[in-house]
Order: sequence, then C-alpha cells, then structure tokens
Amino acid sequence: MSTSEITAPPRRNTNVHQRGSGGSGSGSGRNRSSRPFGGVSPAKAGTSTAVSRTAWMRPAAAVFTVGWGANMFASVLQVYRGNLNGFQVNALFGAYALGLIPSLLIMARVSERLGRRRVLLSALLLSALGSAVILFSGGSFGTILAGRILVGVSAGSAFGPGTAWIKQLSDTARTTGAGAGARRSAVALTAGFALGPLLSGVFVQWLPSPQTTAYLVHIALVALTLPVVWRTPEPALLSAGRDIRSSHSADRPMKVLTSRLFLTAVLPTAPWVFGAATVSLAALPVLVPLGGYSAVGGGVVAAVTLGSGIAVQPWARRLARRSAAAPFRAGMSAVIAGLLAAALTVATGSLLLLLGTAVVLGSAYGLLLVSGLQLVESLAGPQTISTAIAVFYSLTYVGFAFPVLVQVLGKVWDPAAVLAGGSVLAVVALATTLIAWPLRRATRTNS
Repeated sequence: MSTSEITAPPRRNTNVHQRGSGGSGSGSGRNRSSRPFGGVSPAKAGTSTAVSRTAWMRPAAAVFTVGWGANMFASVLQVYRGNLNGFQVNALFGAYALGLIPSLLIMARVSERLGRRRVLLSALLLSALGSAVILFSGGSFGTILAGRILVGVSAGSAFGPGTAWIKQLSDTARTTGAGAGARRSAVALTAGFALGPLLSGVFVQWLPSPQTTAYLVHIALVALTLPVVWRTPEPALLSAGRDIRSSHSADRPMKVLTSRLFLTAVLPTAPWVFGAATVSLAALPVLVPLGGYSAVGGGVVAAVTLGSGIAVQPWARRLARRSAAAPFRAGMSAVIAGLLAAALTVATGSLLLLLGTAVVLGSAYGLLLVSGLQLVESLAGPQTISTAIAVFYSLTYVGFAFPVLVQVLGKVWDPAAVLAGGSVLAVVALATTLIAWPLRRATRTNS
C-alpha cells in the first residue's frame, strides 16, 4: 500500500512538482508538496535530508507518554477507594472513553488537514492538563471524572494520528518488512500502558503524597516529549494537488469500514482487545484480595498483563506470516482461556492464578491489537488510514466497559459465573473469523 509523502526536513524537494532547472516550476502544483502538513517550515522541523531509521520513535514517544497518563490511574485509583464505591471506582477507570471515542473519530480527520504534529502536540498538552486537574481534585468524584475525560480526549487525539504517523515514517524509511508500523505502534502504546501503572503503583505504595508524585512525574514526562515531537518529519498535504487527490478517488473510509474483512474480522474482535486487558488489570484486582499491597499489586498485575502483550509480538509476527487469520484466532482463543481462568481465579482467590491469568489475557490483548492494526492498515489507503485506525481504536475501547459490566452483573450473579459467561461471547467472536477466512482458504494475504 502506498503511503503519503513525507516531508522530512529536506533541503531539496523530491516531489514530482518540484521547482528547479529541470522542471517547469509553474502551474497549480508548483512546489506545494514541499510544505509539511500544518504549514510548519522544514527548517523548523529538523535538518536531516531524509527520514532516518529512528524517526518513528518520536511519535511513538508521544503515544507512549499519553498512554502512560491514561493508564497510570489504574494504580492511583487505589488511593481513592476509601472514599468511592465500587461502581464509581470502575466508572472512573473507564470514564476517559467518553472523551476518547469522539476525539478519535474527530481528530483523525483534523490531523489530515492540520497535520500530525499539531494534533500530537495538542494531545500531549491536554494529557498534562488532565493530570493537573486530577492532581488538584481534592478527591472529588466530579473533578476526577472531568480530569479523566480530558485525559480521554488527549488519548483520542494521540492514538489514531500517532499510529498513522508511526506507520508512514516506518514505511518511508523502509528498514523493515510489512506490518512494522502496526507492531511499533502497539509496542509504544502498550509500554506506556504498562509502565504508567507499575511505577505509579510504587509511588502509591511506598512514597508520601502519592497522587502528587505520580501526576507530577507524568507532567514532567510530557514536558520532555514535546520538543521530541516538534522535530519529527511530517506527512505532506495529501490534497495539495489534483493529481494526488484524483489518484486516490476510490480511497474512502466507508469502503474500508464496509468491507467483508472489516465486518467479519475486525468488528467482532476489536472490543476484546481492551476487554481482555481491562478484565485483568481493572476487574480482577478488585475481585481478588491483594492484602495490604493493593496499590503496587494492581500495578504489577497491569504490568504483567500489558508486558505479556509486548512479549507476544514476535509470535504474532510469525503467526501473521502463516496466515492473516492465525493471530486473530489465537487471540480470541486466548480470550476464552483467559476468561475461564479469571473465573477460577475469582472463585479461589489464588494470587498465583491471578498472575497466570494476567499473562493469558495480556497475550490475547497483544495478539488482537497488532493483528487488528495490521489488517486495518492494509485495507486503508493514504487518505483514509487515520480515520480507519480511529474507528478501530474506538471499537477496541468498547472493551473498557467490561469491568463495569462485571461489577454490575456481579451483584446479581456470582462474578465467577459472569466471567465464565463472557467466554461464551468470546466463542461467538472467534466463530466470525471462520466467515472472514474459511479454514481451507486462509492465506497470508488479506483478501
């Protein structure tokens, strides 16, 4: 799949419409593509004449930092448990999806017009603002809720455009094979999600004023990341010339979102990405007693869950080489096994089983995240990639409602039975992959 042209702080323009002694230098296409998205001059973006092999790490740092701020709340939340009921605790954890999903869908299109850099810089600032609001909330549920929604808006602004930017820079550098952008994005996001709660759990467990320390660390991390993102090479304006617009006339979001593979493979499995992860890192630490180490224990469970999502990436890559269907089926099989293990963990209260369940559900998260991203990126063209990724992420964040459902339904039925019942729904999602790729027709391609 072709990618958008990259303006990589060049000294010369490599676009077909460039000015110079060898070109016409006139007409409507005159040197338009030499401007980066958003009108930031190349001189301000950097000095390199080409996209370096490590350029993708800069937007990845932004995704990491915003992910850190979004998920460190899993550990800090332990501080507020004495003043909030169980429903409020789980609601606060997932509340940022209220800001995230609309932001994902809106800012993906905005980033195509104003540029990835502007959107990611704004996302970082909003992430710091959300942390500051929670920092000065005084434990008020309403103020914490407002801060979490701000954090959600920042996450939605960062994850879609950031993932698209990482892919474009990875493809332009051409140092790795297909799917590198999706894997790098998944690792950056997951690393932030994992390290945020782990270190914040340490702060909460053993340091004085844990809320202050945890949020100040995140705000400082944002301050360090801002100049890194500012100097990142940026995609050129896709609609700068009619030739570019017309060459992708069939590149429309609805063509991707109504395709057979999207409807039968992505749509049913995407909610289980964070459904699997949040059951492990949000629901189980509440249902399984952690004694006097609830804060650091919750952070460890989150780190094990998401660390497993990173560790499984090489296996996911090998599965994808075998067939496009394999990582989806392996991921959903892990969801089923993980939910059954979660039910047994709740029934027995075993901490050893808790860690084992975290590994299984984390592996499911990693497999489904990277395989979903790879498939969506392969289906989308350069003009729709941000929107397609945004829709995918929006579907994954439906899974943040799962811990709340476990909490609510657990008041009517035994929580272990609720988790076991969830595995039945996962079986249905697994079955849809047989429609996407009939068993004897699954190939390495996405068609």
